[in-house]
Amino acid sequence: MSESPEVGSDGAGENLVEIRNLKKWYPIQSGLLDGILSRNIYNVRAVDGVSFEIRRGEVFGLAGESGSGKTTIGRLVIRLEEPTEGNVIFDGIDLASLSPGEMRKMRRRMQVIFQDPMASLNPSMTIGEAIIHGLKIHSPETAKDHRKTALDMMERVGLTPPESFYDKYPHQISGGQRQRVVIARALVTLPDLILADEPIAMADVSVRALLLDLMVRLKNELNLTYLFITHDLATAKYICDRIGILYLGQMVEIGELRDVYEHPLHPYTQALMAAVPIPDPRERRTQTLPTGEIPNPINPPPGCRFHPRCPVAREICSVDQPELRELHPDHFVACHFAEDFL
Repeated sequence: MSESPEVGSDGAGENLVEIRNLKKWYPIQSGLLDGILSRNIYNVRAVDGVSFEIRRGEVFGLAGESGSGKTTIGRLVIRLEEPTEGNVIFDGIDLASLSPGEMRKMRRRMQVIFQDPMASLNPSMTIGEAIIHGLKIHSPETAKDHRKTALDMMERVGLTPPESFYDKYPHQISGGQRQRVVIARALVTLPDLILADEPIAMADVSVRALLLDLMVRLKNELNLTYLFITHDLATAKYICDRIGILYLGQMVEIGELRDVYEHPLHPYTQALMAAVPIPDPRERRTQTLPTGEIPNPINPPPGCRFHPRCPVAREICSVDQPELRELHPDHFVACHFAEDFL
């Protein structure tokens, strides 16, 4: 898949992150004997030629089914994993060019809000210790101010009064409060980029909207940029400015959120939209959902990877891989017949 064209022309500093032809293949073998006897190397093509940009101050969403490569891309963007091929440019710097020491310093500027706060918080550390842990690593020279900084951030995220939470342990607070702790821990170093990987998936339905409101408010107050990973398009609609739709490790559609929601141009995007529940029980979906499951990423289909499940697929779809094309201003789609949906 070719790279999407540069987005925007307001200046060289508009994009905080640029992802160029990013690939992540995981080699597999069934056993030592097979590895010795077989000359074939099989790979799980988790991410397979993805390109997009994240603009400063925006919320860029990545959406798709489980196994589409969303989380892998997130980990590659902040260099928790090394790419098989391609580049991640952060604020004009190719992350692959940084030494381990330089990357360690860069990590202050990129933090993560994990999906499961109970799994990502150390149960033997108090809430206060967990939040100031990043400050100890990245700002040891301000040790005397760490407690005050942590308390201020706890108050910002709604853990009030903060002193009553500081010495508690994760199991002593509610799930929604734990998610606020994870948010405070991510923001305490004042980063530029936040990777939010399904950040409200483990929260109760009653507090999800509150957490999203909190994330939007903090983004505006602290001038943050989010890479927001989700499988829930209803959630993406609430918070994202632009969105990219992934299928089997490849980007099939990118655009402004409103354009993609109101005029989806790829059959897979249309299928995801059709799966979003309608609150009015009198309305019924008329669009046919794709049959079958997402194919095996070890041996993906030739041509368009969605063609075995696509209701409008034709012969060319099984032969030629479509490239991302701009059919509307800032709206790109990888489909041979996207013009049919204009």
